[in-house]
Amino acid sequence: MSLSASNLTQTFHHSTTTHAYQIRWTSLGSPTSPPLIFIHGTPWSSRVWHTLAQTFANYFHVYIFDNPGFGESPLGEPLPTAQKAGLISKKLALDADLAQQSEVFAALYEFWSQNWAPAVKAHVIAHDHGGLMSLRAHLIHGCDFASLCLINVVAIGPFGQTLFKLVAENEGVFTALTGPVFEGVVEAYIRDAAFKELSKETMNMLKSPWISTDEGRRGFVRQMIQANSRSTDEVERRYPEVGQRMPVQIIWGTEDQWIPVETAERLKEKLNAQRVVRIEEAGHLVMYDQEGKLGAELGWWLRSHV
Repeated sequence: MSLSASNLTQTFHHSTTTHAYQIRWTSLGSPTSPPLIFIHGTPWSSRVWHTLAQTFANYFHVYIFDNPGFGESPLGEPLPTAQKAGLISKKLALDADLAQQSEVFAALYEFWSQNWAPAVKAHVIAHDHGGLMSLRAHLIHGCDFASLCLINVVAIGPFGQTLFKLVAENEGVFTALTGPVFEGVVEAYIRDAAFKELSKETMNMLKSPWISTDEGRRGFVRQMIQANSRSTDEVERRYPEVGQRMPVQIIWGTEDQWIPVETAERLKEKLNAQRVVRIEEAGHLVMYDQEGKLGAELGWWLRSHV
């Protein structure tokens, strides 16, 4: 199967106590192969995984999906009953600690697992805030993985960039920006995530969801505010359990301007991870800066744990 922009052909419906979600997803490869899940971060979508997903589908049953409010998955719809009961605070609407997104992923994981043989677990590869999503899904919601590979992830503080704080403190100003000015902000933000110059095609793919509609522009501002308010307090004290239950590997681009590479060693100690792999000449978007090296590292890792 060749993936394109609109190949997330399946929809998973899930409701929490406050929101209803429609998650767009697809799978590639033989259903009899070991399951492998790719989780994207912010402000990206599952499209960052397309090349690697198609490659690993030769050996695994690969799952990709768009997180709520990203790519083809709309933001969760507040339930009328929750609104009437006053359960949806501003913080919950922003999902500042990714609690809602993690809960939805855990439900999606459970849904997929119903089609696997007994005792089969999926390998998980997570990038950016997908790291915190996968850790929350495991520690809070009981999702058991065969292995976990974390790539330049949001998982331990301190968090926040100057731009996150600036947007959070000036929400109205950034929401009002339109046209080339807003596009310039988004493009500069994305460019800062890569060590190498992104191709025009890649840049357009990454920025277009945020600049093409009013909803997209509001969504970009929303996720920037969300990023300024992250917290790992609920799970970080339990991180040592993770490496005791499954193999964990950490991969980091050494030129990451968003989350410094030193974070990888700190995270390794907290999680009892097996190893840290540093990829030279790669920033936060390792999958674009060093796709070949990343693919090779993932291949060796997965081969060791199948």
